[in-house]
Amino acid sequence: MTREDILENPDKYDLSIETVGKCTLNSPMKGLKFVNDTKQISLTTDVATIEKFAKMGKPIPALEAAGPREMIYHDPSWTRAAIVTCGGLCPGLNNVIKSLVRVLWFDYGVRNIFGIPYGYRGLNPDYGYAPKILDPDYVDNIQEDGGTILGSSRGQQSAETMVDTLMRLNINILFCIGGDGTLRGARDIAHEVKRRHQPISVIGIPKTIDNDLNLVDRTFGFETAVLAACDVITSAHCEANGAYNGLGLVKLMGRDSGFIAADAALATTVANFCLIPEVPFELEGEGGLFSALENRYAIGKTHAVMVVAEGAGQHLFKGLPERKDASGNILKYDIGDYLVEKINEHFKTIGMEINIKYFDPSYTVRSIPAKGTDAIFCYQLAENAVHAAMAGKTNMVVGSMNGKFTHVPIDFAVSERRKIKPDSPLWHAVLGSTRQMDYFSGKYAKRKKQ
Repeated sequence: MTREDILENPDKYDLSIETVGKCTLNSPMKGLKFVNDTKQISLTTDVATIEKFAKMGKPIPALEAAGPREMIYHDPSWTRAAIVTCGGLCPGLNNVIKSLVRVLWFDYGVRNIFGIPYGYRGLNPDYGYAPKILDPDYVDNIQEDGGTILGSSRGQQSAETMVDTLMRLNINILFCIGGDGTLRGARDIAHEVKRRHQPISVIGIPKTIDNDLNLVDRTFGFETAVLAACDVITSAHCEANGAYNGLGLVKLMGRDSGFIAADAALATTVANFCLIPEVPFELEGEGGLFSALENRYAIGKTHAVMVVAEGAGQHLFKGLPERKDASGNILKYDIGDYLVEKINEHFKTIGMEINIKYFDPSYTVRSIPAKGTDAIFCYQLAENAVHAAMAGKTNMVVGSMNGKFTHVPIDFAVSERRKIKPDSPLWHAVLGSTRQMDYFSGKYAKRKKQ
């Protein structure tokens, strides 16, 4: 169900958004332009593709536009909203929590807002966690800290149990902040709510540091993570330069998609190698990583910087058992430690000196507060999530596509991971910046020998 799949076979896919009922109340918001449900954001900006649909007389596949509605479903004076944060930490979690509270409180007049502790566990009474009462004063300065004031957890909980809790608390809006695992849980909750014919809106806000949700061009926290990763890569470059045949090796987050590694390598311009899950590589033989490193040092370079995403090179662990975390995500074997060990062994075997400085900043990168435009993006996502919820939307996640905010059915957002295409402009730019293919091909080493 990728964007390309939908554009190729639009009749197979329904991108409409579920609602809990008809909107019959006037919005309390004033002084802004309302958005109609008929406003759509096209999945493509390619003129030829748009013309193709026009010639066929078919509508262009599109997502419902986000934004405030003139008519709303939930009565603000009776609304009881809950917020839950799940999965791993990510820059911007507190920004989103604060923004949700402020938009609910000041724009819509909602006075009953609850924070659910420790992810979906907080909706299971067996854990004994009491919800936190949230208001603008409580969340006033939380954006200055990383992490989440609500705590988080991984792992599935029974949808039936969680909906029981929501009904017991008289919650009619639930905001689920998280990645694909969190959104799958939100979808299960929405399905159970629908089965019981309850008017509870379930809205997802896309939090994944890997930036890999389908039909969502950007997730919050990613930009800040890239910024933090750049500082680490710069330090690795400094360390590599400080030793003869130095190698600064930086492992960054990216289980199945290498966006952080690629963007950070491109932003710093000091990386000589960038290894991502989408592009396989070998260690040995002509065209292997060992040979590529040798080729760089052979032309007189006395240092190298290598950036590797955590999910890269997993084929090198073939035969080892598959492992999963509490959320069902496949745990990756540590490619960073593996490369340090294997590169050291290889260079010792060939009698060549190498000095590896290894950096693994994963928890540092994900636990800092959001910065700059990323913090602004957190507010915009939260604002549009509240607009959608008050209008009675459900089983959806707020997304961004082609510079516009959208409503994405959760099924589509979690159907596949968005990945870097090896023939994309992004990856071409990374190859141009690192020049790594020249090392893998031996181009520079051959020139040196001549």
